[in-house]
Amino acid sequence: MFYGVYYGVLGRDFAHICTDRMASRIGYYTPDGLPKKHLEDGVCAVCGGRLDDSEHVHEVEVKSLTGESDDEKLYKLSCGHVFHEWCIRGWVVVGKLQTCPYCKERVDLQRMFKNPWEKPHLFYGKLLDWIRYLVCWQPLIVTAVQGITTWLGLE
Repeated sequence: MFYGVYYGVLGRDFAHICTDRMASRIGYYTPDGLPKKHLEDGVCAVCGGRLDDSEHVHEVEVKSLTGESDDEKLYKLSCGHVFHEWCIRGWVVVGKLQTCPYCKERVDLQRMFKNPWEKPHLFYGKLLDWIRYLVCWQPLIVTAVQGITTWLGLE
């Protein structure tokens, strides 16, 4: 079990590093070579793909604007940026980032995932944070407190 927890935390940290690297490269290309952050209209900031089907946009803060369809849904965050459904889910769930990939505005995951069967990753993300604290930081804190009490002679 310890190895599973260790590799789970390590995998999450690696995913976080990868998403940070992706975020640092979003929208920074110009033909003249000078970096400038600009996202064109109709482009997903995560995958760089076209957002052609603008009538199937789902607002995160309100219910969907249209009915269900076979096409991939588009989600519009509170900041106004639009993403493919699976791109933003991958960004939020796999990368454990609760921010817009482009402007870094906070995303409310409770509003984004309305169905209860879509929310277990929220619980497991918090559980992994707690385990990371327990496994990584608590031994260091206990050692520091023990060293201070020994140094002060408060044994």
